[in-house]
Amino acid sequence: MVVLNKIYTRTGDKGDTALGNGDRVAKHDARVNAYGTSDELNAFIGVARLEAEGDMDKALSRIQNDLFDLGADLCRPDMEKDAEAEYPPLRIAQSQIDRLETEIDLMNKELQPLRSFILPGGSRLAAQLHVCRTVARRAERLATELATLEEINPAAAKYLNRLSDWFFVAARQANAGGLNDVLWVPGANR
Repeated sequence: MVVLNKIYTRTGDKGDTALGNGDRVAKHDARVNAYGTSDELNAFIGVARLEAEGDMDKALSRIQNDLFDLGADLCRPDMEKDAEAEYPPLRIAQSQIDRLETEIDLMNKELQPLRSFILPGGSRLAAQLHVCRTVARRAERLATELATLEEINPAAAKYLNRLSDWFFVAARQANAGGLNDVLWVPGANR
């Protein structure tokens, strides 16, 4: 259980922060960028949830919780030491990816096939979900960049990849099942 009695600690005043294993790194470290961007995504989901209802709101709530799991995963290097840890580190699991895929398939069944690329927009919720999609893509780019420098849980990057797909399909769902999608018209303004 997490207990936060004091919000400011002054330990990061010189530009460094602690990882989940206690190591201190620069606040601009690739690992911090990766999990920091997943936190940013979580905040954008919070904004999107102001417009969401029912099953969509419940799914977004699950994703927000998953993103805290993802942050816990990415902030903990040294996967080879997981078995030695006093408390097993939290890692993204295949079941979380499988759930996203199942939800994508269920939402996509109700949508008409695309005949053009979609511009972000339509309903307010769809526009916010497109913002989430692009931030999820950035988080994925940062996680895959981190993976070229250090070992990460491969499921973490895979989760972010599926998540951006989830947001794309959810945005179409939020646009009256795709009926209100804003379609790209190539060369329309030439």
